Formats: sequence, structure tokens, C-alpha cells
Amino acid sequence: MVKTLSAPLVPVESRGPTPIVRTPRRATGQVWPAAVAVAFALVQLALVRPGMGLGWDEAVYVSQVSGHAPAAFFSAPRSRGVSLLAAPIASWSSSTSLLRVYMALLSGLGLFLALRVWRGLFPQRVVVLAGVLFATLWVTVFYGPEVMPNYWVAIGALAVVGCFLRAQADRHDRAALWGAGVAAALLAWMRPTDAVWVVLPLFVLLLCVRRWRRPRLFAALVAGLGSGAVGWVAEAYVSFGGLDARLADASRIQGGLGWNIAVLDQLRGLGGQTLCRPCDSPVPAPELIAWWFALPVLAALGLAVAVRGRRTARTLLPLACATTAGIPYLFMIGYAAPRFLLPFYALLAIPVADALVHLVTTPRRTWRPVAVTLAALVFAGHLAMQYVVLEDTVARSTAGRQEWARTAAELHRLGVRPPCVVNGHEALPIGFYAGCSSAQTQGHNASISQADLLRTAQRTPTATLVPEKDGPPGYARDWPSHRAGDLRIHLGPAVRADSRG
Repeated sequence: MVKTLSAPLVPVESRGPTPIVRTPRRATGQVWPAAVAVAFALVQLALVRPGMGLGWDEAVYVSQVSGHAPAAFFSAPRSRGVSLLAAPIASWSSSTSLLRVYMALLSGLGLFLALRVWRGLFPQRVVVLAGVLFATLWVTVFYGPEVMPNYWVAIGALAVVGCFLRAQADRHDRAALWGAGVAAALLAWMRPTDAVWVVLPLFVLLLCVRRWRRPRLFAALVAGLGSGAVGWVAEAYVSFGGLDARLADASRIQGGLGWNIAVLDQLRGLGGQTLCRPCDSPVPAPELIAWWFALPVLAALGLAVAVRGRRTARTLLPLACATTAGIPYLFMIGYAAPRFLLPFYALLAIPVADALVHLVTTPRRTWRPVAVTLAALVFAGHLAMQYVVLEDTVARSTAGRQEWARTAAELHRLGVRPPCVVNGHEALPIGFYAGCSSAQTQGHNASISQADLLRTAQRTPTATLVPEKDGPPGYARDWPSHRAGDLRIHLGPAVRADSRG
């Protein structure tokens, strides 16, 4: 039975539900997936500027392990997996460029390993094309080098479904069992709630369909999910009053999970908005979103191709897991962010790639060059649109993060230096840039009462940030203020005392 995967595909009989293929062991079979992964990492480094500062959510995650800034408030929906992933660099270096390079290389390695799982389940050209399709989306390139969990949920989803299929096909494939457990742990480590949605179809098959029952595979998935989520569950009882309370807090912060069609919101976000909340922007131009409407059509064609080829399960299962992964972000949340659907895109890439390969290889030999040329032209146009959006997203994100850095520099000039506290508008990322603690008295990130903040301001350099058009909160009305861009910085008593020497 198969323990490793390689390029040429020769069917082999199996009594399992999804027989795989026997392939000779050849190192050259690794070249194309590795090439896709290396190109993906290089594109990130070239187009997502390594020096681009950290975003809002990144500041939260990095601050948990940072050696130069206090840990920011960690709200209920978040999980510490991506913080630990960044720790080997963030714990000793404040260099954003170094962190970006590390994350880009790591994301390339993750893509290679996830694609490798699928070799032998599909022809190599399908697997490689799936990697290309996923790796060239602007949202994948943008979030690959970022300290955010969504890309890693996508990699875990792609790997766990592939390992599941391999373990089903070969009961003696221990590597697939271990891979399923490790991939499930990665999912739960990054986002436990997303992990549940991704693996739901796998557990339905294991529990409800007799010929799919594999006790060891079931145990591997449960052990993986449990080991990945144990920290999140323990933290729920230590810091949030229990698991039910944490889930309720997470739902409240996300606007209350329930029936809420967010398809149009996600469509609006495809124009390059990293967060669409509230999502009232216009729908992007048709040429920027055409690929989104092509996805379900190509996925359906991929399923039809699989049915004709008598390998339905290998295509239907990633489609099912993609569907359940997308449900909470398409139908249960009141806002949108393109990164939320990265697992959806990663899982759809396999059947979509299968459909595209079928479209260019089915025509007769005389027409095949025409089909390949048309497909190449369409893909080139799609790629151009993706990178138009990427360039705009990087430019806007960089400008916003540079403004935070300028505000942090102004805080230092005014005497707000570590140890210090920043409160108010965009206090969390600005506080991180300044090396200060961030403390909010209201909102989703509320972590201190107003009375405690006032006491802190008497002994610790404290600043409250307010948009220029708004007035200061009551407790800061008598604090001296200074303008910094579109903000007013109100300085607490300890800053004035320090300034007087």
C-alpha cells in the first residue's frame, strides 16, 4: 500500500471508499509543488512590503509574545496559535521586516506540505494548478506573510481533508493518520470554532456511514482537535468565566451570530477592503469579482468530472468541507473580511483545478492548443486583476500603519514613553507602536474601568486619543491636548509632572 506519493498515476484496486493510486518513488515528483511554494513566498516578499507595519489584529497577536511591547487585551474570539507561530522572531526582535520574511517562508512551506498530501489523490497537474489558483489570489498573497490565523486555517483545512481521504483509502497508512491529527490540531490551534465547521463533514461520514467508519481515524481527529483547542478552552475558564461565557462573548463581539446573509458583504470586500464593518461600500467593478462567480460553476463541473471518472468522494468531500467552512462567514455574521473565506478558497481549489484541466484536455488534438491559449489568456487577465487589488490594498494598509507610527513618535516626543498607557481611538495599534499598554474603558476591548484609568494616569504617563472632530471624554477635558494628524492627544497628569521634571 502507498506510504508516499509521486507523479505518474496508475490505478490500483482497493475495497476502501476512495482508492488512491500506486506511484513509484521519485524525487522529481516534488519539484512542481515546491516550485509553486517557492514562487508564492517570493511573490509575498516582492509585493507585500516586508517593511509594512503590523495591522490592528496583528498588533494584538504579536504583543502576546513581543519582547518590546506589553500584551494587548485578548478578546474572546481570538486564539493564541498564530502568536506562538510568530514567537520565534517576535519574542526577541522588533523588526517587522524580519517577521514578514519569516512568515512568508513559513507560509510557503505550509503550502508545499498541504499540496503534497493530495499527490496521488489527483493527477499532479491538478494538484499543482490548485496550488497556483489558491496562491495567486490577492487575499492569499496579502495574508501569507501576516501574523493572522486565517491562512493557516486554510492550510490546515486542505491538509486534514487530504489526509482523511488517504487514511480512508489505506487503513495501514500511519502517515495519513498522523497527518490528519496534526492538521486538525493546527486548525484548532489557530481558530477552534473554524476547526469545528471544517471537519464537520468528516465526522458525519465517520459516525453515520458504515463503510467510512475508521476508529483510529476518528481517534486521530479527536486527539488533534482536543490538543489544539485545550489551551483555548482552559483560557475560557481562567479568563472568561467558562466555555459558554467565552462563546457568548465571542458571538457578541462579532455582532451576534445567527441567520445573517453576508454574501453581498463578502462580495464588496473583494475590492481590497481588509475589513468591511459596516459594509456599505459599493460592489467592486465586474472585472474584479468575475472569478468569484466562476468558482461555483467550475466546482460543479469538477464534481461532474469526478462522477464520470468514478472518484466522486475525492471531489465531493473537499466541496462539502468548503461549504461548511464558508457557512458562518456567508450566512451567520453581520460583517465581512476577505480573509475569512481563505479555507473556502483553499478547499475549492482542488475541484476547480480538476475542472479547468478537463476543459483544456477534453477537446480533440486539433482544438486543444486553442483551448489552452484561451484558458491562459483568461487566467492572465484574472491574475492582472488580482494584483491590481493587491497593490491597492498594500498601499492603503501601509499608509494607515505609517500614520500609527507617526502618532506613536509624537507620543514619545510629548513624554509618553514606556512604561505608559494609551487609551481611546485606535489606542491598541498605536499603543503597540509606542511600546505602551492599551486600555479601553468601553467597547469590545474594554479592559479597565474609568476610575482605574484615572488612578493610573496619576502615576503612569497616559494619553487619550480622540478624533479631531470629536470632543474628549469627560475625565480628559482638563488634560492638555496636542494635535497629531487627524487625532487630538490628551495628556494625563503624570505626563505633565514628568515634563516639569
